[in-house]
Amino acid sequence: MKKIFTAASLLLFSLIQGCSKNDDDMNKITVQAHDENLMMGIMHNMMDDMMAMKMTMDPDEDFAMMMKMHHQGAIEMANAELKDGKDAQMKTLAQQIITAQEAEITQLDAFVASHAAHKMDMEFHEMMMAEMEKSGKHADLQIINGNIDHDFAILMVEHHHSAIESARMELIHGHDAAMQDMAKKIINAQIAEIETLQNWLLANTNK
Repeated sequence: MKKIFTAASLLLFSLIQGCSKNDDDMNKITVQAHDENLMMGIMHNMMDDMMAMKMTMDPDEDFAMMMKMHHQGAIEMANAELKDGKDAQMKTLAQQIITAQEAEITQLDAFVASHAAHKMDMEFHEMMMAEMEKSGKHADLQIINGNIDHDFAILMVEHHHSAIESARMELIHGHDAAMQDMAKKIINAQIAEIETLQNWLLANTNK
């Protein structure tokens, strides 16, 4: 009887261990190497372009030129989501981002073409460079897994945070009314989109 009880106990223990192992497997975080990830590659290319941009030291001018590059990165990420994503909500948001930011790029181009950089502000320049470095580090700390919908959402949150910080710097250091109005618009729109992205991520963490 003792041997039967022991065998039964071992069988039960094995079953419990098997269930635990399966549960652990389901809850494991999958990670893809950043150099292999499409969305991260777009982010890195965008940051490289921004870091290589020749600064004028005029807050309005530099904000406009850098925000154009920033928007172009978001549009490229959104296009990748439209092409390969599967989630309807993320694809809808991607199209909204493309529509809004293409329109803003048109405004930014018009401003740069007509504006003569003239107000030197080294503090703004230093803050902008520090923000770009911080943003790059934050992006590199994100867990990406090769799922386009997930990676688009989690990296777009970081992308938007960076745009918001740059816009806040423009409100403090800028002088041009059109650029300050755009900065306010960017802050309000992207705070709302961050909430949407975060809610989606919370609802789809294990999907």
